[in-house]
Amino acid sequence: MKIKSITSHILRVPLGDKTFYSSQAAFPERNSYLVRVETDSGLVGWGEGGQYGPPEPVAACIDAVLGPRLLNRDPTEPVRIWEELYAFSRDFGQKGTYVESISALDIALWDIAGQAAGLPIWKMLGGRFRDRITAYATGCYYPEDFTNLPAVLNALEREAASYVNSGFGLLKIKIGLLPLRDDCERLRVIRNTVGSDIGLLVDANHGYNAAAAVRMGRMMEPFDIRFFEEPVPPEDREGYRKVRAENPIPVAGGECEFTRYGFRDLIAGGCVDVVQPDLAVCGGFTAFAHVLTLANAYGIATVPHVWGSGIAVAAALHAVATIPPFPHTAHPTPLLNQPVIEFDRKHNPLRDDLLEEPFLLEGGCLAVPERPGLGIAVRDNVFAKYSS
Repeated sequence: MKIKSITSHILRVPLGDKTFYSSQAAFPERNSYLVRVETDSGLVGWGEGGQYGPPEPVAACIDAVLGPRLLNRDPTEPVRIWEELYAFSRDFGQKGTYVESISALDIALWDIAGQAAGLPIWKMLGGRFRDRITAYATGCYYPEDFTNLPAVLNALEREAASYVNSGFGLLKIKIGLLPLRDDCERLRVIRNTVGSDIGLLVDANHGYNAAAAVRMGRMMEPFDIRFFEEPVPPEDREGYRKVRAENPIPVAGGECEFTRYGFRDLIAGGCVDVVQPDLAVCGGFTAFAHVLTLANAYGIATVPHVWGSGIAVAAALHAVATIPPFPHTAHPTPLLNQPVIEFDRKHNPLRDDLLEEPFLLEGGCLAVPERPGLGIAVRDNVFAKYSS
């Protein structure tokens, strides 16, 4: 079996009046870069790459540079191909677009390899520890009129309550755009709304310097926050160490990190309590396996970041299923010593409508796919509707 064709696809959904903000920017649209790899035997693999910037650079990299190198190659050797592509691009692509492109191709090749073997990817990776994964709702972003605090607080009450009513036991709230006291007021309202039994996580999207993040961590302590994600810019390793040492909340990070080399420095450097590789960014399944081994060796929890289409969600489910408890206990508890999966709740038809069988929350959990490869099928009409 050989690779016959590799095609790039950019999907877009304008959000209009559903535009929302993180600490960094507005999100006026949802977009995804998808790669379709077809073999001469008729098998097709799907991958997704790049989550934070424009998708065009990833498409250009695959179309003009990496994709042609894979034509007529055996797609069932994703680890070998990963190493060869990374060695080829090392001098100019150790982070960023080239690794995001390798991520997309790697996910697609694992998809094909699993289909060829008649096995789901989690079994190809060595087996799963769970067939259902506790999900946390990512939401509570900022509206366009984010300075109108009374209106913001009223909307937050409704939004947070809706997640709990949907079955979520864990919520992730965005912080970092407003003054510290205002964001703490947002957290107070959410905690009062959902009660003490619901776990809360926060994500600053690296909106603070280290001193501000330490102060914010201390101010948030009464709200029983389970982790503090991206408190400082990803390249500020010393800032991460300061925040981890001086604030009372466990520190999470790594969604903007790449390959085993970047995660080696993040983990061994004592920067995080929870490491968050994104499979569409860090290097796909192959790099995820490297990161998981490093994290396990250092006693660090692995909770992948997930942001993108249904293909990204499927890839993450396979990966999270293979994460062992950290550490092993007779009664694993979500997030405390077993992984959870991020389930973004902002409007995104690419996540909710693209697949023939969308992922649905049942009992606060998402089911791990059972069919070979990624175990997904793309709905052609939705794919065509949002292709640009």
